[in-house]
Amino acid sequence: MTKLAVVGAGVGGLSAAIYLQAAGYQVDLFEKNSYIGGKMGRIDTGKYRFDVGPTIVMMPEIYRQVFSDSGVNPDDYFQMSRLNPFMDVYLAGKKDRPLSSDLVDITKTYEGVSSQDMAGFLAYLSDIYQRYDLAKDHFIARSFRSPWDFWNPKTLIQAFRLKTFSSSYQSLKKYLESEDLVKLLAFQTLYIGISPFNGPSIYNIIPMIELLYGVWYIQGGMYSYAQALERRFKELGGQIHLNTAIESVTFTNKNADGVMIGGVKHDYDAVVMNADFPYAMNHLIPDKAGVKPRRYQVEKINQMDYAISCMVIYLGLDRQYEHLNVHNLRMAEDFFKNIDELEKGILPDDPSFYAYYPSKIDDSMAPNGHSSLYVLAPVPNLKDFDDWNEQQTKDFIQKVFSRLASELDLPDLLEHIDYQQIYTPNDFKSEFNSAYGATFGLKPTLLQSNYFRPHNKYPYAQKLYFAGASAHPGAGVPIVLTSGELAAKEVMRDLPLPAGKSRSLSE
Repeated sequence: MTKLAVVGAGVGGLSAAIYLQAAGYQVDLFEKNSYIGGKMGRIDTGKYRFDVGPTIVMMPEIYRQVFSDSGVNPDDYFQMSRLNPFMDVYLAGKKDRPLSSDLVDITKTYEGVSSQDMAGFLAYLSDIYQRYDLAKDHFIARSFRSPWDFWNPKTLIQAFRLKTFSSSYQSLKKYLESEDLVKLLAFQTLYIGISPFNGPSIYNIIPMIELLYGVWYIQGGMYSYAQALERRFKELGGQIHLNTAIESVTFTNKNADGVMIGGVKHDYDAVVMNADFPYAMNHLIPDKAGVKPRRYQVEKINQMDYAISCMVIYLGLDRQYEHLNVHNLRMAEDFFKNIDELEKGILPDDPSFYAYYPSKIDDSMAPNGHSSLYVLAPVPNLKDFDDWNEQQTKDFIQKVFSRLASELDLPDLLEHIDYQQIYTPNDFKSEFNSAYGATFGLKPTLLQSNYFRPHNKYPYAQKLYFAGASAHPGAGVPIVLTSGELAAKEVMRDLPLPAGKSRSLSE
């Protein structure tokens, strides 16, 4: 039987492992931590539960696809419900408006500013949907095995039609006159760790996806989805090895043929790497194997552009706040300055932040009468700012708390904290091997996207493949799930199973 190793049990690794195991391969999935899910982990105190990383569910069909493709009904593994309004936004020190994916509500919001802005919004939707449809078919849902997969007339024409050369913010300004409405659509590029002022305009698909496909909640929190992936993989016969850090990938004649664990080589026919690409290049792919060109040597990897990071505060509270929505966004009074500070490696003096309050609709996240609150503030990555000493961290948390109290109307918050834990970029670096603590991996600039992002099939060795936020197609849970699928399909192309040994993914 063809044996495969998948390194890293994040959602990209779990996705790849399910597709491969379902197709008839024998897959061993290795995870250095004591739990699966990677950044889609869970903090469970026995009293309070918190999702560690991602919290906003978009593109629900992508979440369901890995299950249906492997032959089961997704509804038997996890349940999700639509949220609407899906987020409350706080601007200029006060609650501005709820964000809705209902067309009647959207019309009220945009017409309430001006009819020109409503017309501009509809024009934006029409344009970005066409670009999304093009990107999905020609770039997101396909991998690039060779230069000719990108450098050919057909693909280059499609790339030109994407109109990616302006920034997200510049593109939105072409349609909307209201600065506040532009901000409501522009801030979502922060979901993938890039500023709307220099992120390619194609990332305006993110607010479009929220509005057209809705924002959803998975019962039990995001970790319940990771557990559903784990269950499906094990049902198919896959093996998960927790608390098992691999030391390196092994190669023979530039063919990946195993992994080193505890100084012992374990033989495999191919390796799928879900560890963060920069970390894998610097620590898991040995120089002596001769499979790292100069562009992937340590000094070049370190010179790549990295996404912004996050500081996350997890609070268990001995009371509830009925006025909070599940998702809440507080934008700095000077949004331009805030984003500029993040890009320049300055810890924001007036931080924007996102507050996630799942216990409003999910009793499993906190005891009766209590609640769990997760507060995420974008901060620079460790390459740009690494002075997270105790006093610096304390001062920054205090800035967030003071704005939670005054602007989200939580004046007694500090009196009701029953549990508190903090993740800084240092924690994302140590716990998840995220280079420079960059929560979203490599920054999705124009020259680090699509063909220019690390490929799912590694081009400088055989039988080595990549999935995850720093690999193609990029960051965000649905996109990382897709990266796992793409990596798995590349394996299938290179290592087809003998007749009678393979299974259709729909079986």
